[in-house]
Amino acid sequence: MNGFGYLRPATLQEAAEAYAAHPGARYLAGGTNLVDLVKLGVERPAFLVDVGRLSPDGIEELVEHGDPEGAFAAAQTRVDVAYRVPPLHNHPMEPHATTAYWDDDRLTVYTSSQGGTTARSALAQMFELSEDHVTVVSEHVGGGFGPKGTPRPDPVLAAMAALRTARPVTLACPRRYLPTVVGHRAPTLHRLRLGAAPDGRLTAVVHEVTTHTSRVKEFVEQAVVPARVMYATPDLRTVHRVVALDVPSPSWMRAPGESPGMYALESAVDELAEALGMDPIQLRIRNEPEHEPGTGKPFSSRHLVQCLREGARRFGWDERDPRPRPRSRREGPWLLGTGVAAATYPSSAVPATATARALPDGTFTVRINATDIGTGARTVLAQIAADTLGTSLDRVRIEIGHSDLPPAWLAGGSTGTASWGWAVHDACADLAARVAAHSGPLPAEGIDAHADTAGKADAEVPYARHAFGAHFAEAAVDTVTGETRVRRLLGVFAAGHILNSRTARSQFTGAMITGLGMALTEGSTLDPAFGDFTECDLASYHVPVNADVPAVEAHWIEEDDTHLNPMGAKGIGEIGIVGTAAAIGNAVHHATGVRCRELPLTPDRILAGLPAAG
Repeated sequence: MNGFGYLRPATLQEAAEAYAAHPGARYLAGGTNLVDLVKLGVERPAFLVDVGRLSPDGIEELVEHGDPEGAFAAAQTRVDVAYRVPPLHNHPMEPHATTAYWDDDRLTVYTSSQGGTTARSALAQMFELSEDHVTVVSEHVGGGFGPKGTPRPDPVLAAMAALRTARPVTLACPRRYLPTVVGHRAPTLHRLRLGAAPDGRLTAVVHEVTTHTSRVKEFVEQAVVPARVMYATPDLRTVHRVVALDVPSPSWMRAPGESPGMYALESAVDELAEALGMDPIQLRIRNEPEHEPGTGKPFSSRHLVQCLREGARRFGWDERDPRPRPRSRREGPWLLGTGVAAATYPSSAVPATATARALPDGTFTVRINATDIGTGARTVLAQIAADTLGTSLDRVRIEIGHSDLPPAWLAGGSTGTASWGWAVHDACADLAARVAAHSGPLPAEGIDAHADTAGKADAEVPYARHAFGAHFAEAAVDTVTGETRVRRLLGVFAAGHILNSRTARSQFTGAMITGLGMALTEGSTLDPAFGDFTECDLASYHVPVNADVPAVEAHWIEEDDTHLNPMGAKGIGEIGIVGTAAAIGNAVHHATGVRCRELPLTPDRILAGLPAAG
């Protein structure tokens, strides 16, 4: 056993034997496929982590209340099912690209990054520079859904080449390299056990996830976290188990953890509704909790029931045949069905700094090292500034995307507006007070104000803070080819005060389309010989294109949650993907009677189930 508590068995059998002798250790079985490891068949495979410690991001790996095993065994209605989500990859339109040059001992990089402050810190450490000798510019980023959150090989290699050649160097990663070097959503294997009373009230929830990480860096797809948030139950167990393999390092991808976790949980809830003979919306409403199940904290705001009811009204859910009669709606060879799934994503904020300046000509300049990755951050921050200053939008100039600006955290985790907007709000509020107290014309250099939300944005709060939503899908399945076409997607969200309806709708619908790809087309396979991904371009890794995307609607409930930030806003960049795949899978089952528990829902998997479905 090495100093990190890992055993390195040569074979899986040795791993099983080693586990018996050292049950508290963590184990490696390099070069082995995750699915093969799970098929080992030992009661608790030696390669799995099963501990109650805190992960590096502060999320508990094991949460258990009551006697979930006993409650499940005693439940009158039980569902015990397994789901699999394959490895998934970010494919932003703009690849990872950097231009770097040196001026004596000063490094400047223009890079496609979700966070210039984070990139500057990493590059300064790598090249043994002080941070004030590194400048990172990322004013315009052509898409970033997680992989550009931290520096990848392109800024490092470009800076090394520029140092060696004493010339500016541009490096753009070809798309075929991206699956290997910029991270991926690790595959997750789920076991869901739900026990319920005859009236539909949950008596036991057990969600267990197995996933992989690499031997280079640990990253855990925290997929059981939503089960700690969603439904009231006296007996709960959620656990992550992780195996370190010789594979590329996984990393962030839009809604890490919540996206695959809610696919499995909401599919299992749909299966439970069928077993109970209940409407799936009513089952979810029946199990609405008063407090967060995992922590016992009160919710800062929770309007999931309103989302479900409003979505049902808009979608025409009442027209759905409530009886479990798959294959009852046809249009020639097409079978039609509808499905629903709930959604949740944590709402949080990270400390940030900002400055605001009032100039004699009546204009204002607001500066913060935020990043706009296509979300409309410039627009929304300008709105927050204008509202706080009591001025018109055209009098506010926003400067972002440069590491010499006041530092702020990266664009990720749906924290951008909630974090940056808080700092901008506070800086502008202070500036407004200073201008009001000033007599006479403003000085030529203007009046400045500075804000730092450290100690406020990261303060402990007694509330569980989450955004919620409800997804509805209508799917048509061709009985001849097995093709699935999603005809309608509708989402209704409760995500705090919506600051800009246009940018918000774009975020919601964009994420829903990402969920559509997760459901129907996206997935990667590992080469067992090389531990690399075989799908390395957009010809083999199929993301949705225009012809795949149906009518997509996004709406929201009016909600103002001041327990998070002064704007009452929650992050909205990721909740749109959470639950979309489950709603589509549930619609496919309603149409066909086929319950595919492995994504994506490709024609071969649908056709394999159709004969058995009658």
